[in-house]
Order: sequence, then C-alpha cells, then structure tokens
Amino acid sequence: MKLTIGNLAKQTEVTVETIRYYQRIGLLDEPGKPLSGYRHYPPHTIARIRFIKRAQQAGFTLKEIAQLLSLDDDHCADVRKIAEQKCQQIDAQIKDLTALHNVLDSLVKGCQNDSSAEHCSLINALSNNSDSKS
Repeated sequence: MKLTIGNLAKQTEVTVETIRYYQRIGLLDEPGKPLSGYRHYPPHTIARIRFIKRAQQAGFTLKEIAQLLSLDDDHCADVRKIAEQKCQQIDAQIKDLTALHNVLDSLVKGCQNDSSAEHCSLINALSNNSDSKS
C-alpha cells in the first residue's frame, strides 16, 4: 500500500490537516509531488508522528518536540535536561492548580453554608473589590 497522506493519517490516527500543520511548522518533511498522482511518504513518517503524539501526551509543546526531534541518541543528557525542565513546569502548574482548587473549594463551601435565597455568596465573593488598589 502506498503511503499517501490519507493512509498516513489513518495509520497514525491523526487528521490530514494535522499532518499538513506538522509539515508547515517543520516537524515533518513534505515529500515531493510527482507530476501526476499523490505524494508518497516514507514509512518512518509513521514512527515520527507517533513520537510527536506520545510527546504531546507527556506534556511537551510542539516547540519542545521540535527540540527533541533535532537531537539524536548521542544527546541523551540534553534530552534529560529538557525532560527535567518539563517536570519542573508541571510541578509549578500542579502547585498553582492546587492553590486555585483550594480557593474555589472554600468559595463553594461558603456557598453551601449560606442558604440565603436573596444573594449568592459565591457571586458576592467573586464580585468583592476589597483587593483592588483604587
């Protein structure tokens, strides 16, 4: 079976537009187009797309994935450094999300404890301008 863009998309479970986007941003090479017919992709393109998708699932951005793809097995220390930086970013996000969760949770509990039908304590708390410096 010839590996056209449609076949490549099916085998890697991405859309044709995703493949075209990866080509535009330089993550994938675009094969030359024959005078008549369709472009044919080399088989290793499947592995490359799967690498991109797995890296995205691990939290890497496409820019970071481009960095990873530019390195080879001889640059394991560089890859490790990129992964360590990603772990630090994720830890910071977890900390921020935990703080956000705690604030929202206390607002919800305040709302549950205030059964007044005249106002919503959660809306009042969010509308409170006591923190503004005007």
